Amino acid sequence: MKDPILPVDGEARQIAKHLMRTARSGALATNDAAGGVPFASLVAVATDVDGSPLILTSQLSAHTKLLEADARCSLLLSSSGKGDPLAHPRVTLLAEARRVERSSPEGERIRRRYLAHQPKASLYVDFPDFAFWRLDIASASLNGGFGRAYRMGRADVLAPMDGLDGLLDLEADAVEHMNADHSEAVALYATRLCGARDGAWRLTGIDPEGLLLALGDEIVRLTFPEPLTGPEELRPMLVRLAQDARNRSTAD
Repeated sequence: MKDPILPVDGEARQIAKHLMRTARSGALATNDAAGGVPFASLVAVATDVDGSPLILTSQLSAHTKLLEADARCSLLLSSSGKGDPLAHPRVTLLAEARRVERSSPEGERIRRRYLAHQPKASLYVDFPDFAFWRLDIASASLNGGFGRAYRMGRADVLAPMDGLDGLLDLEADAVEHMNADHSEAVALYATRLCGARDGAWRLTGIDPEGLLLALGDEIVRLTFPEPLTGPEELRPMLVRLAQDARNRSTAD
């Protein structure tokens, strides 16, 4: 019998990363040692700069107690669309959950990125029984549609961060600056380069491989022509993309 698992290629990596960056919810499976069966629950998700999933859970929820007892978990993310749901891509991420200290620089960054992706969580994010978790990925399983199955490693689904520590400090100010002073360029990124509808699009996140843009609950992803290798490359990349978008607008 032919092996159904395909060699991982650039297209497969792109599909998995797009699902991870744009998903707003997923199915979290935790280990219930007492019952002896997995426990699945719906969670809202966002991503850290490198693409690691972020979740916010209440101490009152069953999955929080299970994560505290056993940090091993998996997260299923899928795209939706017309027709058979099994014809659309989905990725399962095998990971170990780590609670994030809110007062740390990491905690402040994760809170900001999570709320940028999940703004309605601002209603309860600071309740004392809520905590952020980062899912540190070990491996992944991608189904890109019928007959397109891949086993993937950590490096296949996360953005390399070597030489990019400065981007962690730069990102928040860059997002705020683009939304405040270059909203026209942000809208063009979405409409001209991503094919999205017209509207007051906002930049919600920057990472080494692209941008996340939002209009209400709608999320689009703009992948850079090539990944950033240093924080000093961000501004020229944003200028280049804005010019490409304006040129496309003129041509149309």
